[in-house]
Amino acid sequence: MKNRYGRLKRNTILRALLISILVVAAGYGVLTFLTQGIGQETFQSLVIQNLERAGVSSDRAASLYSRLALDGKWLFAFGMLAFLFLIFFLLAVGKMTKSLNRISNALDKILAESGEPVVLGEDLEPMTEQMNLLQRKLSWRAQQAVVSEQRKNEMVACLAHDLKTPLTSVTAYLTMLDEHPEMSPEERAKYTHVTLEKAIRLEELLNEFFEITRYNVQDMVLEKREINLSIMLEQLEDENLGLLNRKNMTCVVDVQEGLIMQGDPDKLARVFDNLLKNAAAYGYENSQILIQARGGNGGITIVFTNEGPQIPQKKLEMIFEKFYRIDDGRSSKTGGAGLGLAIAKRIVELHGGVISAVSDSKNTRFIVNIPVSVPDAEGDAYERKSKRRRKQK
Repeated sequence: MKNRYGRLKRNTILRALLISILVVAAGYGVLTFLTQGIGQETFQSLVIQNLERAGVSSDRAASLYSRLALDGKWLFAFGMLAFLFLIFFLLAVGKMTKSLNRISNALDKILAESGEPVVLGEDLEPMTEQMNLLQRKLSWRAQQAVVSEQRKNEMVACLAHDLKTPLTSVTAYLTMLDEHPEMSPEERAKYTHVTLEKAIRLEELLNEFFEITRYNVQDMVLEKREINLSIMLEQLEDENLGLLNRKNMTCVVDVQEGLIMQGDPDKLARVFDNLLKNAAAYGYENSQILIQARGGNGGITIVFTNEGPQIPQKKLEMIFEKFYRIDDGRSSKTGGAGLGLAIAKRIVELHGGVISAVSDSKNTRFIVNIPVSVPDAEGDAYERKSKRRRKQK
């Protein structure tokens, strides 16, 4: 960025020098012409006549001109130079104004999303590059917003359709239980269990609806405390035993002893819970999920590894975008709003960390790297900004 406008600087300096030389030359020429050259008599006569019209006597007018031409010569020269400099300065400002108008028109085109490339001239070539880059970024963000909105609408439509199936089943089974009191205890227990499963699935779908409507990670505020990762991840395993047992999966937690960090425990628990659920949803039955955590170099690395089908690289690059799902179709087992990983990414970034995913033919790994202490730039500064917003409201 240091010398990006070197050409503009050189041209401005040369233009200023040229203006100065022209002003001096023109001023000297005019002064010589009027006081010493062929225009001296005409100028003298003009000055004396105007003084006489003003009521000054001929002798007095001649004396005043003599003093003006001789004693006040340099004062006259200075006035002449100032006048000429003002004219040239106005011409230079006009050129600068034209440049500003070109910049203004280019900004109007960018805001109007015309898509036309910005051309400002050679002097403003660095600004031309920056504006074209800005235009491309804005266009890309607009496209991403359209894609995200389209995914959201498709997801809402799918969820609305999926809500009917469990709701219909719950109504049907409850009606059957109500209309057949003579049903055997075994059958009643069987249909009650099926009804409960459908009701649980209905609750999950409703939670996804609420997740979509309340999605706004920009208002997240960290409430940092000291976290024992070993305890947090072991509790996470215990809370998801039911989910793991349904697929006969096991979970192994391998955490470095005494691993402590500063962070928001509730939000980090949400990240790890989402990663474990994701690993269980897309992992093979009768397989193992491995959770590892290690510290070093001022940071902590947490890795969730599951045995499952390979995720193509193209999908891995989009996996943390909101409303994006790994599988192309919705499944009653793995269907989700596609927000979990996007929210997880934002929470990790608020902690100054990075989340990524790698996949091969055997395993898929989600890797979270978080500094031991959340930096102010990502945590405290963001928290102060959010608090100011709430106060303004």
